Amino acid sequence: MKKVSVITVNYNQPAATEALLESIFNTNTYFSMEIIVVDNGSTVDPLHPWKIKYPAVNFIRSETNLGFAGGNNLGIREAIGDYIFLVNNDTEFTEELIDKLVETLDSNPEVGIVSPKIRYFDRPDILQYAGYTKMNYYTASNTCVGEFEKDNGQYDNLTGETGYAHGAAMMITKEAIKAAGPLPDVYFLYYEEMDWCEQIRKAGFTVWVNMQAVIYHKESISVGAKSAMKEYFMNRNRILFVRRNCSLKVRMAFWPYFLFLVAPRNTLHYIRDRQWKFIAVLFKAIIWNMTNTIYSTRLGWDLSKKNKPQ
Repeated sequence: MKKVSVITVNYNQPAATEALLESIFNTNTYFSMEIIVVDNGSTVDPLHPWKIKYPAVNFIRSETNLGFAGGNNLGIREAIGDYIFLVNNDTEFTEELIDKLVETLDSNPEVGIVSPKIRYFDRPDILQYAGYTKMNYYTASNTCVGEFEKDNGQYDNLTGETGYAHGAAMMITKEAIKAAGPLPDVYFLYYEEMDWCEQIRKAGFTVWVNMQAVIYHKESISVGAKSAMKEYFMNRNRILFVRRNCSLKVRMAFWPYFLFLVAPRNTLHYIRDRQWKFIAVLFKAIIWNMTNTIYSTRLGWDLSKKNKPQ
């Protein structure tokens, strides 16, 4: 039986993290497992009471917020599992979730990473994720399959290859991590799992969704459904994704598209909705990409040359 390391990152959301842990203990049927919780520089350190309440859990504390990728990478470095299951702390497990994802990886050695079907926690019959379509690199856009649809099993036959894993829940093999490198921490928030899937494919693995495995997601607990932080990183990292993963030809087509279509369109939407501060963060995101490197080696990770875009 393969060992699974379940890793989640907490940032100022102790109640959500505790709810996740309780859901794991109440539903899990897979026994070769460890649980790692990384506290990502929360204002109040929750680890002392947690260590008393959950003695079987491995807790790690970062004194600063390392972002989604950086926090998860801390956990990955400590993990002893053959398979690493990264889950948002605002998710809750269902029965046989781990078992079904493990079965996918055990039965298909070419698969490097797999995500379950994701439903919304507050509307459990509604889908959030049933896979992704392929990326249109010229516009850096794709579609989340099934999002906001009632789950009548209409996508259950899609189990298999998909465009991208979902960052809220993804199980990856240690072999894929060794070949593709860790989560790219230069993103800080959003798009890092898509970039990771690109690197995993370049390393020779495939990306799957398992529609028989289900997890529930409490969307946007950490940053809010609509916030300046989310707008900044979504715009900044959309550009960054293209810079890191696309050819010069694609990048030369994408930049005019973003500058002369996306940016003006978004600005008009912000003006219409009186979201004045979002205008500033949009242009801050553009300027960041014009003045900053596209690589990061925080925590000593080495992003080897073979994984950098040509």
